[in-house]
Amino acid sequence: MIDTPKNLTRNILVGLILGFVVGAFLFYTNFFPSSVDAFVEKYIFKMGGDIFMNLLKLLVVPLVFFSLVTGISSLGSSQSLGKLTFKTVGFYLLTTGIAVSLALLAGSFFQPGSNYSSDIAMAAPSSLPQGQGIYSTIVGIFPSNIIQAMAENQMLAIVFFSIIFGLALNKTNHLTGNLSDSFAKLNTVFLQLIVMIMSFAPLGVFCLIGKFVIADGLDIFQDVLAYVVLLIALLLFHAAFTYSMFLKFIGGLNPLTFYRKMKDVALFAFSTSSSAATIPVTLRTVNQDLGVNQNVASFVVPVGATINMDGTAIMQGLATVFIAQMSGIDLTLFQYIQVVLLAVATSIGTAAVPSAGTITLIIILQQFNLPLEAIGIILAVDRVLDMIRTSVNVTGDAAIACIVAKTENQLDENIFNSKA
Repeated sequence: MIDTPKNLTRNILVGLILGFVVGAFLFYTNFFPSSVDAFVEKYIFKMGGDIFMNLLKLLVVPLVFFSLVTGISSLGSSQSLGKLTFKTVGFYLLTTGIAVSLALLAGSFFQPGSNYSSDIAMAAPSSLPQGQGIYSTIVGIFPSNIIQAMAENQMLAIVFFSIIFGLALNKTNHLTGNLSDSFAKLNTVFLQLIVMIMSFAPLGVFCLIGKFVIADGLDIFQDVLAYVVLLIALLLFHAAFTYSMFLKFIGGLNPLTFYRKMKDVALFAFSTSSSAATIPVTLRTVNQDLGVNQNVASFVVPVGATINMDGTAIMQGLATVFIAQMSGIDLTLFQYIQVVLLAVATSIGTAAVPSAGTITLIIILQQFNLPLEAIGIILAVDRVLDMIRTSVNVTGDAAIACIVAKTENQLDENIFNSKA
């Protein structure tokens, strides 16, 4: 059982408020000499924020690798790796692609960061690199040197290697003395490491927010409300509309019945902010209340907790557009396509623990040379948004479980349609 930090939401909010108050006090008053303000800005806010950012970046590659290898290697027998596997993974990737595309479209239309003006905009590059081209991007998925790919944070290459390594581990598990168990244990260690580092998030938020406020004053938050409102609207729309369309037109199921039976699971996911912690509740509801065969449920739901991160993909897509707009940069169509690919890939590798999606967002920002410092704004408001994202994720897990079971004739529709 992962030892999660206590009162993380409250502590992050306290860190946010203190960073805001201290930064604003130093920005708007001359109570201390300018040398003191400069010392606080550099050796408390900047240094503290940089250390926290380094700790987050430290986890990106091992987080993706061990999470994916563990999930893929635990798929079961070769029969489980057949039609059921491709159908499940295919549906999950499809909904994730829809999710991030929806976020990019909404971000481009509503322009939540277009009115932002700060040192970030002045420090950002005037234009983004045009990328390697479609040919190089596709070839880059298949690395010639996985160590180099990991060192350079080539996320698509890391995901590809993790998947084929997990498949090979699955097929040779009986020859290696259940080596997959060792990877599962290592994955547990890294999940705990994530939680340990996230326990410092209140201090990190204090430093990152204080760094922004002491430089820009109150103007730093002028567009955050637009980002938060738009992100919540997108999450709710995706959960209510996209999944309803899948349930109705692919599964032939009543979405209202599904949502009525999923409300307790969604609330539990909201309180825990962890898809993994919600797995037992999701499995019970999917099997006993929604009528999904136990064998199908026990495969689809855990795999979903590993690779189905629609809420995370929406956040990453919108946050990327938001930060690009803050920096005064217009993304090209090909760069939007790259964002979709990276958001899908990094959401797959995102651990099912609180706020892990913020860590993998760093990869996308690095890919486009966007200022990593701007992630402080995202992290400051991310805790509550992460709770909503987790509810969306587990709702997607259950919806895909029902659809896969229905297409495999493994769904008891009498149980699904019952009033209980």
